[in-house]
Amino acid sequence: MGATPRPGLSLDLSKYDKLDAAQAGHLRHFHNLASQMDGEWHHMGTQEPMQEFLDAYRYQLATMAYAVGVAHYHRLPALRSSLKTLMRRLIHKMMRREVWSYWFNTSLSGNRTDPDRTELRKPWADPVVRENIMYSGHLLLMTSLYGMLFDDDEFEKSESLTFRWDPLFFGFGTETFHYDNRSLQEAIIREMERNGWVGVCCEPNLVFIVCNQFPIIAMKYNDARDGTNVSDQVLEKYKAAWEKKGMVAPSGLYVDWYFVRQDKTLPPKSVGFSAWANAYMNTWNSETVKSLYDQQVYGFITSIDGKVQLQEDRIAQEYRKLVDTEKADKNDASVLARARASAAALPPSKMPFSTPTFGYVVQWLSELGKKEELKGLLKYADEHLQPTWEEGGLFYPRNDVKTNEAGEWTHMDPFSGNASIGYARLNVPDGQKKMWDSPRVRGHAAMQPWIDGIDLDQGIDCLRGVWDGDEGALVVTMKTWDGRRVTAALVANNLPGGSWCVFVNGELVQSVTVKDGGDVRVEIEVGGEELDVVFKRGD
Repeated sequence: MGATPRPGLSLDLSKYDKLDAAQAGHLRHFHNLASQMDGEWHHMGTQEPMQEFLDAYRYQLATMAYAVGVAHYHRLPALRSSLKTLMRRLIHKMMRREVWSYWFNTSLSGNRTDPDRTELRKPWADPVVRENIMYSGHLLLMTSLYGMLFDDDEFEKSESLTFRWDPLFFGFGTETFHYDNRSLQEAIIREMERNGWVGVCCEPNLVFIVCNQFPIIAMKYNDARDGTNVSDQVLEKYKAAWEKKGMVAPSGLYVDWYFVRQDKTLPPKSVGFSAWANAYMNTWNSETVKSLYDQQVYGFITSIDGKVQLQEDRIAQEYRKLVDTEKADKNDASVLARARASAAALPPSKMPFSTPTFGYVVQWLSELGKKEELKGLLKYADEHLQPTWEEGGLFYPRNDVKTNEAGEWTHMDPFSGNASIGYARLNVPDGQKKMWDSPRVRGHAAMQPWIDGIDLDQGIDCLRGVWDGDEGALVVTMKTWDGRRVTAALVANNLPGGSWCVFVNGELVQSVTVKDGGDVRVEIEVGGEELDVVFKRGD
């Protein structure tokens, strides 16, 4: 007699979205960077040597963490173990002294950020107690996101965020500054109040709209975990403060920043800060963000003869002048040619560094669901900005040159190339807003199954990781990035009680019965071809 045929899987896996090669490559690149030995910052070097500018380590690390966050929440919600480990490593890097030690010098202040200042201040090393929201706000969101997504209170525990200031050849010994997520939030709120609720300073005396979006989002996540309403209370005062100052300039762009002591705003010269702010302000201010898009974007992004391009700031400003004065088409090849010629005739910029505008813009487009523009810019990046694969990771290497001789975009910074393009590919339309509207509450980890036993360290990329409650199915799709074969013990955790079948590439390999909240373990061999593993509840 022949063997009894083993039942196969009657579930259409194609209904579950799967990461494409580029998306998996970005997550692998984040892992490669976060897994470097402490003190190594390969591919992360910046234009400005003291970590004070916009492509600094902190911005790269934070944006990678936000990319991991949207990937987990929207695309791989059951893939807990590997993404939690990755975010934990990014937070660890964020706490390195190389990342925040710039603040000691920056705290001296000066007349670049405070035009009326005639003498320096006494510096301080604590990077979060006063000002410096460009670091503290990101650290708060990174740790709040970690707690909200993974239902883990590690950074809510006393002294879980401790800074050690211990320069080798100056000072009077080690100083330590102890915080946790909630005491960090309290420090930020005190600073907001001190500035009349317009926000916390980044550099001394300067409040940027964009940098204050991150802590506001973090407060929302903490509210979800604590059952509080801090974010709404802060937002009420924040919105009222900016109604008096005027957040939106006549151009439709947000003002670049607010001078606290001079009580004045700086008009915008670029779409960059507005784009970056919009990518996260869409959480609580979506109607305004979306209503301003057309006014903000023209000239900076053009779509001519089917080719979507980002224009360098001075070209875009000349373009906008021509459109405004001549009422020309906002996507006209002749207008673009004249704008490029006019910009080329301008004196060289006094600013020695180029802002990471490409990264700001693609985050904005991804959040607002501008699929045509985003697809066009990503296509441009893939054709012209040197996409590079290394150890299974995808990134775009640094290039400090702004444009080529034709005036076309060539600049690539590590913020955009390491982090933001990956974020844009992994995000979904309204990705931040959906997380704001429906953050996970404390205890959620015990409410549905999730996957353990798979880690990026093993060389395994997970392309699916979802729990379908209606089907009673936990679905994982994976492969190794380099084609080698790896044995792994895959664990389905927190399963509802009952009978469970395990299918590997559609074939039944195991049947078990578990108690409520139990787990099922299966040993698998993963190679270069996609492998589907499904834990399916019995009838």
